[in-house]
Amino acid sequence: MSAVASAVAQFMTYLSGERQYSPETVKAYQEDLAEFSHFLQDNGGEKPWTQIDQLDVEVYLSDLYDHHYARTTIARKLSTLRSFYNFLMSNGLAKDDPFAYVQLKHHQSHLPRFFYEREMTALFTAAAGNPNQQLATRDSAVLEILYGTGIRVSECVNLTQRDVDFDNRIMLVHGKGNKERYVPFGHYASDALETYFTAARTPLMTKYHQQHDYVFINAHGGQLTTAGVTYLLNQIIKRSSLTSEIHPHMLRHTFATHLLNNGADLRSVQELLGHSSLSTTQIYTHVTREHLQRDYRQFFPRATEDKDQPKQS
Repeated sequence: MSAVASAVAQFMTYLSGERQYSPETVKAYQEDLAEFSHFLQDNGGEKPWTQIDQLDVEVYLSDLYDHHYARTTIARKLSTLRSFYNFLMSNGLAKDDPFAYVQLKHHQSHLPRFFYEREMTALFTAAAGNPNQQLATRDSAVLEILYGTGIRVSECVNLTQRDVDFDNRIMLVHGKGNKERYVPFGHYASDALETYFTAARTPLMTKYHQQHDYVFINAHGGQLTTAGVTYLLNQIIKRSSLTSEIHPHMLRHTFATHLLNNGADLRSVQELLGHSSLSTTQIYTHVTREHLQRDYRQFFPRATEDKDQPKQS
């Protein structure tokens, strides 16, 4: 049994034994903890509970808002996590509670964090700067795919060679709930993948006698994990000129935001992201409001007052 599973089991015993909670309440706590654990696995690899930081909490909250949970449901899930961390700290298993200072917004207007285009340029430069040239081609390809397609990190690491159609520049993505969708990719991603296959994947697979179809591999030819993607992205941000933090899910947010900022319609973005509901995609429209306001002021003749022009009477 892992350390996390052991701690959760102890917490369940504490709730039912010392706190005398009903079986239904204990089950609800267990389901909330399991959901958070699955979220971590799908979005960067499951960290030790003692290493969860503020960025992980922000991304988790963003995901809860994206799924349009009621405010009371989100509050309950956060209460579960706070109670669990209090239990961990009381038993010397954790030093801090990353959820301690989380405040729910009254209108759930939680905006996803994303990178501006100049920041993405800095990330691509840093990805190519990996001292290990083979892994530099892999890092660049991973970054191109995550940003250039908007797929989830779990979808990225499970991508296989037979899923990628270079002739038509489209890939078959296996999403949540066994749902499949086709996602196009551009020439930057295509070139990065082909360079990576030639310079890194093929020689590493041969060197370490690996035989599998997964597109992205680690330094020893095995399948790259979601935790591995998180690690390489953190190394990229350290080599870059940026001072911000990075999380794989931020690249998905960036993809959607840049599409809308450049004129894509919401329905197309919904389909590309694999959202089952258009309302989930609509959160990105809030991010683009500043861009729309700027364009409106710049291009609409009556948006601003021309002081040199006499007013009509």
